[in-house]
Amino acid sequence: MTVDRTAPLHDLLARRILILDGAMGTMIQSHRLREADYRGERFRDWPSDLKGNNDLLVLTQPAIIREIHAAYLDAGADIIETNTFNSTAISMHDYGMESLVPELNREAARLAREVADEFTARDPARPRFVADDSGEEGEREP
Repeated sequence: MTVDRTAPLHDLLARRILILDGAMGTMIQSHRLREADYRGERFRDWPSDLKGNNDLLVLTQPAIIREIHAAYLDAGADIIETNTFNSTAISMHDYGMESLVPELNREAARLAREVADEFTARDPARPRFVADDSGEEGEREP
């Protein structure tokens, strides 16, 4: 079930400036991940290098992605973006992972939504929102 969160978002935008999170890639780089970290168990035997495929981390290192989302919310962000900047067939082609695009987008949205909901539950007077940060709309599942 999809929940329409646009009404409270528009209400807040009419009253104050909302803060968007920062650079996901920079935060990921601070973890100094190695090839094996990107692969995780699931992609241990993948035929090409995966280091640098930051979007894949929603599947192989979800705790890191959750931690980054939480850090931005702790710092005062009202809106966090999904970790899907390159979750398109064109970008995933570089890794031979085009078929994972729908799963990457779903999982990234689920992770971001969970973290935003946890922060909203702690302070219902300050709802937190999730914005999609993916490329081509036509390349994703609805």
